Amino acid sequence: MARITVDVNEDWLEAARRVLGTATKVATINEALHAQAVKEEAARIMAAFDGAAMDFTGSADAFGYGGGRDLSRLEDEAASRSVA
Repeated sequence: MARITVDVNEDWLEAARRVLGTATKVATINEALHAQAVKEEAARIMAAFDGAAMDFTGSADAFGYGGGRDLSRLEDEAASRSVA
């Protein structure tokens, strides 16, 4: 891990701390940097998917329920659960 001295905007740092739920300035900065690194990795993964040839011929028939899955019971189950 590198140790650096840097001037930061205190208002932005506090806003980031609230959003990220971190307790210290160091934790906030590290978590913000980590979040950006994760975004970059996700972008690379999505670019790889975009470059992959995919054939969905016949996929609408594969699930059997109107070309997709019937998820209506999930809504009913979620509505019947009590919120703690």
